[in-house]
Amino acid sequence: MKLRPLTIGRHRVGYGEPVFVIAEAGVNHNGRLDLALKLVDAAADAGADAIKFQTFRAEDVVTSGGRMASYQKKNLGTSESQVDMLRKLELNEKYYTPIMRRCRDRKILFLSTPHGGIRSVDFLRRLKVPAYKLGSGDLTNAPLLSYIGALGKPMILGTGMATMADVKNAIRWIRAGGTRDIVMLHCTTNYPCPDAEVNLRVMQTMMRELDVLVGYSDHTPENQVAVMAATMGACVIEKHFTLSRKLKGPDHVASLEPHELAEMIRAVRRVPVIMGSAVKRPNASERPIMTVARKSLVTIRPVKKGERFTANVLGVKRPGSGMPPAAFKTVIGKRAKRDLPADTILKRTDIG
Repeated sequence: MKLRPLTIGRHRVGYGEPVFVIAEAGVNHNGRLDLALKLVDAAADAGADAIKFQTFRAEDVVTSGGRMASYQKKNLGTSESQVDMLRKLELNEKYYTPIMRRCRDRKILFLSTPHGGIRSVDFLRRLKVPAYKLGSGDLTNAPLLSYIGALGKPMILGTGMATMADVKNAIRWIRAGGTRDIVMLHCTTNYPCPDAEVNLRVMQTMMRELDVLVGYSDHTPENQVAVMAATMGACVIEKHFTLSRKLKGPDHVASLEPHELAEMIRAVRRVPVIMGSAVKRPNASERPIMTVARKSLVTIRPVKKGERFTANVLGVKRPGSGMPPAAFKTVIGKRAKRDLPADTILKRTDIG
């Protein structure tokens, strides 16, 4: 089944369209407006199509007794309640106006994950975001998915920690609300994600089994997997980035720095050019080289007019401007129509 592209802002997203690259700022602003604005600039400079933050109030995300994930403890080198950690990473609501203004000025799309549930969704709806991107933690959040599905905006959803049944249920809940424009992102919820847990073949399984667009959210520490995903057909690539991995926070260590993000995006943009045509034929640049590089039948000693050609007379050498080597057997036994010096490139007119 051929899936039609969907539209997010001014971008067409789908198979056969340029890969839609989301630079995931997430909480790497550390609650500071100056860092958030610098992240916008860095994402725009790198060539990303969109930059994505997270919208939440800590108490809407986790109970007071909720614990930090193991990767958060490892990346922060400390342990505290998850709600205390998240309070430090909230993006103040008054910051959204200058951030979105900077996005407009830099011609990069503003997105934010409504990490804090329906209250966050309503806040983003008032900001008229062009699409909703949800993290893997909300894949099983049926009430939230149905609520957003009723808003009629495109939805992008991470699928970390999920089975295929979980993914199909999520699609069903979104569609129950009325939204048809859906992109599911294969990913692994581990920061950084080790190679052995990437399982990139799953993305192609999703492409076969789901009747929605499929992309990839990359949590590996380098660029290779994102480029591989684009080569395998992902229509969306999401990648965490930071101004510096030395900054303190749960996600900085698993994020690309700006120059690495730019390098990744350049590599992803090259993919469709490199994949090119599926038709095997000489390229335009090869045609002038064909005569030089290919070979012809030639005489390896002088041949008298009327003499029969034998295997001891014929050789194969460059250039390819004469009879092709494939004609070798058809020439054997024929007579020369003129005297031929050694190293003569045979033409059909030389064969009797």
